[in-house]
Amino acid sequence: MSRLVFLAVSVLALGAQAQQCRTRASWPTRAWPEAPLNRDAKSAEVKALEDFAFSLVGKPEERKGFRTNGLVVVKNGAIVYEKYARGWDASKRHLSWSVAKSISSTLVGVAAHQGLLDVNDSVCKHLPEYAGDPVVCDITVKHFLEFGSGLQWQEEYENRTYQVSSVISMLFGAGRRDQVRHVLTHRKLQAPGSTFVYSTGDAHVVATIAKKALTAKHGPDAFWSQLFDKLGMAAPVFEEDVTGNALGGSFVYATPRDFAKVGFLMLNDGCWSDERLLPVGWVQRATAVSDTFRASRGDCSGAAVPDDTYQLPCEDTPNGFMWWLNRPPAMGVEKPWKDAPDDTYAALGHWGQRIIVIPSEDLVIVRTGDDREGSIPVNELVKFVLPLVRP
Repeated sequence: MSRLVFLAVSVLALGAQAQQCRTRASWPTRAWPEAPLNRDAKSAEVKALEDFAFSLVGKPEERKGFRTNGLVVVKNGAIVYEKYARGWDASKRHLSWSVAKSISSTLVGVAAHQGLLDVNDSVCKHLPEYAGDPVVCDITVKHFLEFGSGLQWQEEYENRTYQVSSVISMLFGAGRRDQVRHVLTHRKLQAPGSTFVYSTGDAHVVATIAKKALTAKHGPDAFWSQLFDKLGMAAPVFEEDVTGNALGGSFVYATPRDFAKVGFLMLNDGCWSDERLLPVGWVQRATAVSDTFRASRGDCSGAAVPDDTYQLPCEDTPNGFMWWLNRPPAMGVEKPWKDAPDDTYAALGHWGQRIIVIPSEDLVIVRTGDDREGSIPVNELVKFVLPLVRP
């Protein structure tokens, strides 16, 4: 065999190997395997975790402490720990808040794997009604995936009015009927891809593009037939506005066990059983610091834009394709979750919703809650879970 032929065969072999899915003893499509901890051997670790995560300080109406509703820990493909509180149980769907953003990103990956879109596509390819708007058409799917649309956006929540908060105006105010149009008619503030600005609106656009790409081929239940049903998710809800836009920035409902399946898909490089659902390399790309974040590192200088009317947010935790990463945001700066392994990444939502994935530990942690006064820290949660699952 000539050297050239040998090299060609080697490249093909490597390519085939890269596309192979991980072999597991079982997959939780129908139900999660369970391997409960030895409570006697781990009693101190269990108590420390529960004292931390289920603190419930004061009266319920005071909304103090870490108000955990559900906590599920999956180690080596099986549930090793699970606990619910305050009337919640394994059968009840919980609001995702911004965990939905990471799910929307994953749905774009499903469409990309099927060749229905490319992340470098102009938004106008998938939203042709905006084809006459050069500002919109200059933005790619990837820009939106990276919170880098360049459109003006003010992400404010409690104690802010819809006149100030772009997201409140979109969800509950003037933009509520056609929320994607509300996003895309905001003025251009920066060049696409130049500045990271966290935006629920960007995620709505991402989810709606995924919906249009997938439903064109698979029909109106495409999110289910192409992802949720394949994972065996019991009965997730993905809300839409009255125009039919997928509200992928905030409004997905699922059980904690089903949220864990999204993390498990990512943990297994986008494979489920023997089927690849996400492109080869997608998970690696989605959980690497994005080009937009590298270009701007958020804006932690406190400087406003030149017209001094819009304050850019400061983000210290790097982001990929709508997944948060345990990477140092800059040289000489500590990683955000110092007690978690370097390869940790997470989907994070308002009031303490969490899907935490740690590949080096073969671990997924899901936490749902209602932390009105601050949210449960990822670092501390991981810090209490790791002794629980390690020998």
